[in-house]
Amino acid sequence: MFDCGKIAVIGGGSWATAIAKIIVRHTHHIGWYMRRDDQIADFKRLGHNPTYLMGVRFDTDEIFFSSDINKIVQEYDTLVFVTPSPYLKNHLKKLKTRIKDKFVITAIKGIVPDENLVCSEYFHHVYDVPYENLACLGGPSHAEEVALERLSYLTVGCCDQEKAQAFTDVLTGEYIKTKISSDVIGIEYASVLKNVYAIASGICNGLKYGDNFQAVLISNAVQEMSRFLTAVHGIERNITDSVYLGDLLVTGYSNFSRNHTFGTMIGKGYSIKSAQIEMEMIAEGFFGTKCMKEINRHWHVNMPILDAVYNILYKRISPQIEIKLLTDSFR
Repeated sequence: MFDCGKIAVIGGGSWATAIAKIIVRHTHHIGWYMRRDDQIADFKRLGHNPTYLMGVRFDTDEIFFSSDINKIVQEYDTLVFVTPSPYLKNHLKKLKTRIKDKFVITAIKGIVPDENLVCSEYFHHVYDVPYENLACLGGPSHAEEVALERLSYLTVGCCDQEKAQAFTDVLTGEYIKTKISSDVIGIEYASVLKNVYAIASGICNGLKYGDNFQAVLISNAVQEMSRFLTAVHGIERNITDSVYLGDLLVTGYSNFSRNHTFGTMIGKGYSIKSAQIEMEMIAEGFFGTKCMKEINRHWHVNMPILDAVYNILYKRISPQIEIKLLTDSFR
């Protein structure tokens, strides 16, 4: 029977904090890599993350903090990566310790820029982690709601179902329900695409399109997602499962969604730079849009929503014009 052993969280943001809260409740010990020593010092002094989800209290005696990623990797068996995807490569550049024998879980709902690889593929191709040692964490899961202990449903994807089950056993609790899946690549690509579609939804919101159109937009988005997933990883899946459709819905509609907020600002006339500065948080869909557009040049899947968001964000085409063209393609 597989045992996750000692578990460490890699990342210091809101989702990392929420995941750490879930895990430490079961294990009463975690390792936690944060890149800044001053953030670690403040965390120990205050008993909470000084920057994100500050209402979540921790017993810091149950946490081994380190700003040295190599020390964490050496000491822990299961590594849960929860860094924003644009920064993953920079964190890993410091890594001198082999991770191929570790159980690597990516809770990163993004894609690695420049490489155009979802995170499990990146760990496999660059760090030689075998697929049976790679898992992903997906599902509709705003960190803020998890921190408030509101009921949430998570899916652990891994080709080794015993390992997936072992990690779900660590997560499952009163307010966290879990299930397992073997569709790692599908879950990861769906997590990238739902951010793109949330930006589209936000742009339409900023342009004052109403709920009626938003419903049509999301209906078309799930069809577009299904076409792409079938092309790149044509296994049998139910696109209406919570890890696909559920995550799309919560990211597309919720006020907690950074990508929806970013899109709304673009729809209201903000420039890309001004929207990013004002948000002070990463909207991963901005980077994911470019990566997915480049990936789809190989697959040639019909993806009008992705194309529209790309044209707005990267070709600086007017949101009013581009969304009007998009509306004419819907039925």
